[in-house]
Amino acid sequence: MKAIVIADTHLKAPEKLAWLTSKHTDAGVIIHAGDYTGSSVLTFLQSQGPFFGAAGNADPEAIKLLLPEKQVLTLGSYQVGLYHGHGPGGTTPARAFRAFAGEQVDIIIFGHSHQPCIFTRSKILMLNPGSLTTKRQERWFSYIVLTLAPTGPTAQLIFDSRGRFS
Repeated sequence: MKAIVIADTHLKAPEKLAWLTSKHTDAGVIIHAGDYTGSSVLTFLQSQGPFFGAAGNADPEAIKLLLPEKQVLTLGSYQVGLYHGHGPGGTTPARAFRAFAGEQVDIIIFGHSHQPCIFTRSKILMLNPGSLTTKRQERWFSYIVLTLAPTGPTAQLIFDSRGRFS
């Protein structure tokens, strides 16, 4: 199973995301780690097929009422923690890791920092896709393609150095 993993889109309307599902027709699910900003962005992503999301700190109350701040998903044989990552104390990756302390997860997906990364901590695959639209200090816009195979998960960061994805 392939998943498109995104976060921190900070869009008021979904038009800039339309290319995503047409580019990845083999993806079985879209996962968004929060900060959609516009409710229509969430509605659009939900209409594209299987979807999981977490609410972020920049999301309006309407989104926060629909989506949890944190959840554990079962995707195939994997337990996947999904959390935006905002809050006090430590770095965003450290907060995401702590959010699932004591839970049996194989992968943790988080956002908030707009800093793309893939690393392993205590045998847990930690993923931050960065942002498709708001890179802050990062050099490129980014997202992740996550492949969940019986032999193990693999994650690939996809970068756009020319500007916003289109």
